[in-house]
Amino acid sequence: MERRKSRPVTIGRVTIGGTHPVAVQSMTNTKTENVAATVEQIHRLTERGCEIIRCAVPTLEAAKALADIKKQIAIPLVADIHFDYRLALQALESGVDALRLNPGNIGGRDRVEKVVTAAKTRQVPIRIGVNAGSLPRDLLAKYGHPSAQAMVEAAWRHIHILEEMDYNNIVISLKAHDVPLTLEAYRLMARECDYPLHVGVTEAGTIHSGLIKSAVGIGTLLAEGIGDTIRVSLTGDPLAEIDAGFEILKSLGLRQHGPTLVSCPTCGRTSVSLEKMAREVETRLSHIRQPITVAVMGCVVNGPGEAREADVGIAGGCGEGLIFRKGKILRKVPEDRLVEELFNEIDTIIKERKN
Repeated sequence: MERRKSRPVTIGRVTIGGTHPVAVQSMTNTKTENVAATVEQIHRLTERGCEIIRCAVPTLEAAKALADIKKQIAIPLVADIHFDYRLALQALESGVDALRLNPGNIGGRDRVEKVVTAAKTRQVPIRIGVNAGSLPRDLLAKYGHPSAQAMVEAAWRHIHILEEMDYNNIVISLKAHDVPLTLEAYRLMARECDYPLHVGVTEAGTIHSGLIKSAVGIGTLLAEGIGDTIRVSLTGDPLAEIDAGFEILKSLGLRQHGPTLVSCPTCGRTSVSLEKMAREVETRLSHIRQPITVAVMGCVVNGPGEAREADVGIAGGCGEGLIFRKGKILRKVPEDRLVEELFNEIDTIIKERKN
C-alpha cells in the first residue's frame, strides 16, 4: 500500500511521519502525581513494545512530577494538557518530549505565545487533538451536529494559531467514538495538509467491543495509507492497547513485532482440544518478543500445508499430532506433549537466529 506523504516530526527518540514506521503509543491510567506507580506502568508498557507514552496533567503537581518520571523511563513522554497554559509551561520545564493541547483552549494569544516560544526553544512538538464530543458551540450550530467537516474546521483553527507564530512542529488527531465519522474526518484532513496524523477511535469501549471498533477504524485508515502513529483506546489495562496496536499493524504488513499466531477455526476433522491448545500457546507466546509465526492447526490432513509459511507449528490428529517447520514434518508426538514440543522448537529457532 502507498502511504500518505507526511512531514517527519521527532518526539524524543522516535520520529513519526515521512517513511518512518507507524509508532504505537498508549496513555497511563495511574495518577501522574504518583511517580512510582506511573513509572512502574510505563516500564511494563515499554517491555510490551510501547514506543510513546502520554500522561494526564490535570494539576501543577502532576506537571512537576513529569520531571521525576522522565528521568526513569526510556521512551518519549507526552504531557496531556487542557485549558491551563501554566501546566504546559511546567511540563516543558519538566522535560517532556511533546505536548498534547489545543492552543485555542488555553487562553489569549499572549498565553499561547508563551507556550509556543517555550516549545520552539526546546524543539518540542505539539499535538492538536480534536474530539467529536467537545467541538466548539459555534461549529455545532453551523453544522447541526458533530460532523467531519466541523472536526476539520476546528483543527484548522488551532493549526492557524500556531502557523501564525511560525510554528509547524505539529501532529494532528481527529477522533470520534463513531467509526464512519472518524474515517471521514481523517480522510478530509489527510487531503488538506501534510502534518503527521495520530490515528485512533476514541472512547472505543471495553477490550471486546473496543478492539473491534479500533481494528476497523484504525485498520481501514492504515490500509488507505493514512496514519503515522496510533493509539488503541480501551477501557482497562493499557497493556492491551499495545498488543492490539501491533496486531493491527502486523495484519497489514506494516510492522514486524513479536509472535504471530495462526490457528484454524476447527471443523469436524478436529480430534484434539484445539481451542485449549491455541489459548495456551497464545499465553506462552506473549512472553516472547522476537518475530516468529506459529501455527496451531486442527488436523494432519491440511495443517502443514495450510500453514507452510509458518516458522513452526503443530497439526492435531487423534490423540497425537505433528510438529512441523516451514511445512516440513519433523516428528509425531502424543497430544499431551504437543505444546511442550512446539515450544522446544520455538526455543531452538530463537537460539539459531541469535547465532
